[in-house]
Amino acid sequence: MNITRRRFAQLGLGAGFSLGNNLLLTQGISTHNAKPLPRSAPSGRPFHARFVDVAQHAGLRAPIIYGEADQKKYLVEATGCGCAFIDYDNDGWMDIFVLSGSRLESAPEGTTNRLYKNNRDGTFTDVTEKAGLHSLGWACGVCVGDYNNDDFDDIFCACFGQNILYRNNGNGTFTDVTREAGLWSQQQYWGAGCSFVDYNRDGLLDLFVSNYVQFSFEHAPVPGQSSSCIWLGIPVACGPRGLPTGRHWLYRNNGDGTFTDVSKPAGIAAATSSYGMTVVAADFDEDGWPDIFVACDATPSLLFMNNHDGTFREEGILRGVALSDDGKEQAGMGVGVGDYDLDGHLDIFKTHFADDRNVLYRNNGKAYFQDVTASSRLGVETRYVCWGAGIVDLDNDGYPDLFMTTGHVDPKIEKKLPQYPNKTPRAVFRNLGQGVFEELIEEAGPGVAAAHCSRGCAFGDFDNDGDLDIVIVNLNEPPSLLRNDLAGKANWIKVKLEGVKSNRSAIGARVVAHYDGKTQAQAVLSQSSFFSCNDPRLHFGLGTSVSADLEIFWPSGQHQTYKSVAANQLVTIREGEGVVRNRGWSQS
Repeated sequence: MNITRRRFAQLGLGAGFSLGNNLLLTQGISTHNAKPLPRSAPSGRPFHARFVDVAQHAGLRAPIIYGEADQKKYLVEATGCGCAFIDYDNDGWMDIFVLSGSRLESAPEGTTNRLYKNNRDGTFTDVTEKAGLHSLGWACGVCVGDYNNDDFDDIFCACFGQNILYRNNGNGTFTDVTREAGLWSQQQYWGAGCSFVDYNRDGLLDLFVSNYVQFSFEHAPVPGQSSSCIWLGIPVACGPRGLPTGRHWLYRNNGDGTFTDVSKPAGIAAATSSYGMTVVAADFDEDGWPDIFVACDATPSLLFMNNHDGTFREEGILRGVALSDDGKEQAGMGVGVGDYDLDGHLDIFKTHFADDRNVLYRNNGKAYFQDVTASSRLGVETRYVCWGAGIVDLDNDGYPDLFMTTGHVDPKIEKKLPQYPNKTPRAVFRNLGQGVFEELIEEAGPGVAAAHCSRGCAFGDFDNDGDLDIVIVNLNEPPSLLRNDLAGKANWIKVKLEGVKSNRSAIGARVVAHYDGKTQAQAVLSQSSFFSCNDPRLHFGLGTSVSADLEIFWPSGQHQTYKSVAANQLVTIREGEGVVRNRGWSQS
């Protein structure tokens, strides 16, 4: 008998997943397995996007230090970190912020998070020290947003040890305001994912932070010490199972530069214990209020639905995004959000561990999700440990594609099990229409086919040429910057939003584009992929269409429409005012 997840929860069986003690006796890494589905014959269609790694030429040359290169003793060395596209100086060109970790003994000289300024000629300059962003530690997630509404985007870093809030001073520098903002903790936590979100719609960006596990070097078990420190017979870094779960935090913006912890009154602290990772805040049920999705490792993922009164209810199992199709926990890592089937609703793409399928959830518009992994042909790929994720139109044909980064958690595994290499390629799933995809690796260019041990990635147009490029975190190597050398004549449009009554960054806004009989929804997000933040300018491929009708649903509740907006331009729209001059782009 087939039982849907919703029926499963309604029968009360979902309560069993809150009994975390049963998980402590099992293998540390999520053990859910799924065989790859049969592949269809190649479509034979040309793919006009071609990705080339230009990081070296562009000046992104410093390695991202994260644990030892040849082994991982503790889980904190293996998870890795994210990156962000951010226009920190408001010149209309995307700069790049890349997180970093450390090493157990001593990190190489110069190890730090890094800010690269876009020189507007295809190259970048490392301005980390000048910007005041030097930081050595175990950074995990990054989210971007203008929390004080001063027209300059700020940066929050979720870290193992101590999270950091950087205020953008508007002059090319940042100040660490963690203490004065009320975000300093006397205890050590493992901040993982994060997202700015205006959960109470007061025009101020609040902050959600997920925590991964409770961990300390002093008390952590070592590889092989228990069943949670072994994978397929090989001693590995222990966890997450076998380690206590973290808890998640919601901080309300007080409007004076400070935040207040409202996790308990908002209902966040009461959620089922989980190993939280990537956080995405978006209006999934289209009621005008942002919801919060947390991908969770080896525990059910969480979906916090907004009650419109400052509180949330957690309904991940009920709404179909918490478990696998057979009701099991998975190693939820990264999250892509977009509208793959062009029905005007925000869908979810979630990445998982090797020997399991990455999952595509179709949203019915009311935040009830259907697992369409099999019917979409996404389930053909199970070879890799997958991290960064995106639902993004890479070839501008008007059909959003899927992209993911890969890389194993322990480099020594491949010595005994060569079928699990440490460095693996990225993957593109090209959208063929009709809700189905086709996997491309070599066909998408050398930047996709190249093998790395990657983690987070961010999507954006760093060279302002009308297509999406990708920056990728590679552990103990320099990052990759995949330039999209797009051929053909497909059209596109970008939408940059500026909030007035809503938060200045317009985080939480939803844009619906209508073109050539298609309807596509996108949202302004503060975090997605894996611990990363995309270019805030929403990018729509239009195919052969020369214009698009745009609907904008602002976080404040305002709704604006624009008819027949010409293709092949960036259009900047200010809430309540309309189209305004672009930064860094000439007006068409």
